[in-house]
Parts: sequence; structure tokens; C-alpha cells
Amino acid sequence: MKLLEGKTALITGAARGIGKAIALEFAKQGANIAITVRKYGETEKATEEALKAYGVKVECHVANAADFEATHEVVKRIHEAFGAIDILVNNAGITKDTLMMRMSEAQWDEVLTTNLKSAFNYIHAVTPIMARQRSGSIINLSSVVGVSGNAGQCNYAASKAGMIGLAKSIAKEMGPRGIRANSIAPGFILTDMTASLPEEVREQWTKMIPLRREGAAEEVAKVALFLASDLSSYVTGQTIHCCGGMNC
Repeated sequence: MKLLEGKTALITGAARGIGKAIALEFAKQGANIAITVRKYGETEKATEEALKAYGVKVECHVANAADFEATHEVVKRIHEAFGAIDILVNNAGITKDTLMMRMSEAQWDEVLTTNLKSAFNYIHAVTPIMARQRSGSIINLSSVVGVSGNAGQCNYAASKAGMIGLAKSIAKEMGPRGIRANSIAPGFILTDMTASLPEEVREQWTKMIPLRREGAAEEVAKVALFLASDLSSYVTGQTIHCCGGMNC
């Protein structure tokens, strides 16, 4: 039997990168998949078709993860369509990198709203469903910079640190209802965003990594699979680093 057979997973920001890799890994393991995206175009359509190839039920919803009311409406539609929501992966996120002295209020607000408030919105909408089910796994995609900080990323680091604190608090609140909440802190993972960096910048990053290489989105997805499945049935309130040793 596949690890997520019969489960329903909701993954935000899953059109590409780590979110897409997680959705594909979950579908491969038998989960029905609902993904949310900011817009629907060729990239999003290709992701949807790739997921359907695994023979599971798939829905793609266009939604602004930072909008409280819209988020609750999307979760309601997903629950009605699938009958359950067993796994929530809060992956939606952006960066607006600059030094604090140059950072605008808009840059701060947009990153905190997109990254952290969106996680609050989805957790707020999903926990009543999971509480009635007496089970559920919530996974927040944080970052190594949410633990260690990083110059030029005060807004991003603050949002990702908040994701860790949020998961730990939900673990304490909802544990008695059978709901687990954990975070993943990826390091330097090769995605469209990091691939656009100059080669010398990527080389500098890899020199700081004990494994001396970038990580793959699929490697983060396997950590997410562990946290989503019964393999981690007694794991909650934790942050798992998937960073090649950057934060060891």
C-alpha cells in the first residue's frame, strides 16, 4: 500500500519548485491533491496534468493565499469536493530582498503577508475540519534563514521564523485533537529562483554547505512525505532541516 493512499493533501503555491515537487511526491504515494496557485497559465496546467498522470483526483484552485475570506472559501470548496483534508502544506511564498535601511514598508508587508499570513489563513480554515476528523498533518515550509537569519533578507527571515513558531504553537494547541504540525527548513535548493542567480553566487553558497552541493526540490519533498505520512505519527512541533548541513 502506498504511504498516502486515500489521503487528501492541500498544497499552496504548488505550480513550480518545491511545492510542485511535494505535490508530485504525494500523488505518487496515492494522495488526492488540491493545489492553489496565484494564476492559471501554461505552467499551472502542466503541473495539473503531471499530477493527474498518477491516477489520483486533482484540483487546481486560483486563490490569493493572503486573503482571509478567499482562503476560507477555497478550503470550503476543496473539502466539499474531496470529503476530507488530511494534509496541509503551507508552501506559498515570495522574496523581496534588500538591506533593512533600503527596505520599504511595502516590501516588508508583502513578504510577511504572502508568507506568514497565508499560513495563518489556511491553518485557520483547515483546523476545524481536521479537528472533526481527529487527525491531520500540517507542514510549514520555513527556511534555514528563519533559524539563522540572513543579511538582506530581514523580511523573508522574519516570515520564515514565524512559520516555525506558528507550527510549534499549533502542535501544542491541536495535539489533543490528533493534529500534528511541523516545519521544514530547506537550505540552498535548486529552483527557478535560485537557478537565476549568477554562477559565482551559487558557488559561494555551495562552499558553505558541508555536502558541497545544492539540494533538489525532490529531496525536500521526501522530508514532507515523512511528515505527512504515518511514518512520523509521533512527530509534532519539530523543525527538520533539509540543508546539506548548512545549519549543523
